[in-house]
Amino acid sequence: MERRQFLAASIATSAFALAGDATAQSPAAGAREFYQIRRYNLMSGPQLKLTENYFGDALIPALTRLGMGPVGAFKLDIGQDTPAYYALIPGSSVEALAELDFRLAKDEDFLKVAAPFWNATATAPAFQRVETSLLSAFAGWPKLTPPASSATKGKRIFQLRTYESPSNFDHVRKVEMFHSGEFEIFLKAGFHPVFFGDTLFGQRMPNLTYMLSFADTAELEAKWDVFRNDPEWKKLSTSPRFAFDQIVSNINNLFLSPLACSQI
Repeated sequence: MERRQFLAASIATSAFALAGDATAQSPAAGAREFYQIRRYNLMSGPQLKLTENYFGDALIPALTRLGMGPVGAFKLDIGQDTPAYYALIPGSSVEALAELDFRLAKDEDFLKVAAPFWNATATAPAFQRVETSLLSAFAGWPKLTPPASSATKGKRIFQLRTYESPSNFDHVRKVEMFHSGEFEIFLKAGFHPVFFGDTLFGQRMPNLTYMLSFADTAELEAKWDVFRNDPEWKKLSTSPRFAFDQIVSNINNLFLSPLACSQI
């Protein structure tokens, strides 16, 4: 019961941070999702193929049986400490994601297929470390929205951006900024946002993370040019309430490409 109360209190704190005028053209109505992001720190060599096989043959099929998805599986192309693979797992509740490994451990089909990865020994580990964060979708973007190219396995890249704030007060203001026009500016510039999430548990808090999808780097650069030159963005970003250098202390900017098994 204490654990459930703790989770509920954390969600309530996040809900306060996400409050505001959610007027963006959100992808779907209804309750907000939660996201688990897993970063698998790997070494070049056998760990890469072993982890990719684990994602495609064991983890994603098991998550599908649990009613979770679409699940993202990505390779870090540009960012700190490569090689690394990422898994993005949506869920309907904090508990479903927090207890995910225990639920997987009860799936006999999963355990059978996952054995080479799940049961790896210290002398031949499957990974170096796994870093996990838990996020709550923004009120103004409550559902994960894969690009159309995900269904056809078309060419696509992803940008995963994390904004750290110097204080909880500033973090709340940055979340508010998205709900005060930033969503609309993204859409007007032609971006395809995948998700926006407030970090409930993770590293370097307080922070928020969002993901954008592009066909290639040329499209990424062109759309960011449109965004930063938009008059509405210039007005919003120079507002005394949302002065960017005051409410964002660090940006972690990663470039990812989907693995063959990715549903996003």
